[in-house]
Amino acid sequence: MTPEMMPPRTLIVDRRPRLRRGQLNWLLTALPAFPLVLLVLRLWYLSRQDLPTMLLLVQYISPLGMISALIITLIWTVPAVVLVLRTLGGILLISSPDQNEAARRSLLALTALRMPDWVVVLAAGLAGFTWQMRMLPTLLMLIVAILGLTAVQRYPGERRMLVVATLVVPVVLGLLELLWVWPGIRGAFRAGETGTALLLLVPPLLGWLLTGPVPPRAARLATHWPAVAATVVAPIVVGAVFLRAPVLPNSAVEVQEQGTPARVVRGQLITVDDTATTVLQRGGDVVFIANGLVRSKTLCPEPVRPQHSRITVRGWAIDESALEWAAPTRPVTGEVDPRCLGRPLQD
Repeated sequence: MTPEMMPPRTLIVDRRPRLRRGQLNWLLTALPAFPLVLLVLRLWYLSRQDLPTMLLLVQYISPLGMISALIITLIWTVPAVVLVLRTLGGILLISSPDQNEAARRSLLALTALRMPDWVVVLAAGLAGFTWQMRMLPTLLMLIVAILGLTAVQRYPGERRMLVVATLVVPVVLGLLELLWVWPGIRGAFRAGETGTALLLLVPPLLGWLLTGPVPPRAARLATHWPAVAATVVAPIVVGAVFLRAPVLPNSAVEVQEQGTPARVVRGQLITVDDTATTVLQRGGDVVFIANGLVRSKTLCPEPVRPQHSRITVRGWAIDESALEWAAPTRPVTGEVDPRCLGRPLQD
């Protein structure tokens, strides 16, 4: 058979890596827009959906103040995303016969494969400072799981080391953690706070289960669907939390017009210029007060966050983070400025 008579060869091109890179590029493009959308929605929510009020807030609110509120409110989400992605992606990698092929087919596996170790270390340290005490057992579970998964991924032939990294270390650390949080577990069950008790009890028992592979057929189901669910739920939770974060200081302005008794205007202080003091009241009304009518003004403290649980673990409240426990706080006194209650200083 001559070359001219031979049938043409079919060239098969795998387009999946190119599609994965395209999805990653779209994700990296849309990611910076999410904080901007949150900031705009916060102003829209603060203005009670009134466009002129929103434009006024955009004019006077400092972008740095908005970004600071965003960071302080949502700083705990960054390590959560990093650690969960690394854990789920690591399980998918070691459950696949070929890790490189798994990384080519899955964006989750590719993220875990290319994530540097120092990013995981920084995320774990940040979570240790910003997560509430009730979430620290979950943090330790994720850390021991990532250590075991990394050992299996990089040293598949070292059986003795793998037994230590995937079984001994998670079990020993889990037992030590249970001993440390046991007073909180007993107190939570006695107080009827079953959810809190489970958050303290269950993660130390599950750490060693997350260090081994799952059957290849079930690997994608066990990793991708939780990641998809977290991707859908996380923006909703983040948005709901940030929409309630304060971005303007609460204030009380004592005003007195000629021939009338003094009164107090309470709200959020927008700006003070040469002619007027602008206050956003709780109902969304904007009040412009001439500076000549202002007798005094004061900042009103934010309402003290109620302690949702009285359970403590060796003196550490379970709804308090290490950063809140270590950072200095303004002492709360029983005296409240009467202007913050709507009463003028002098009747």
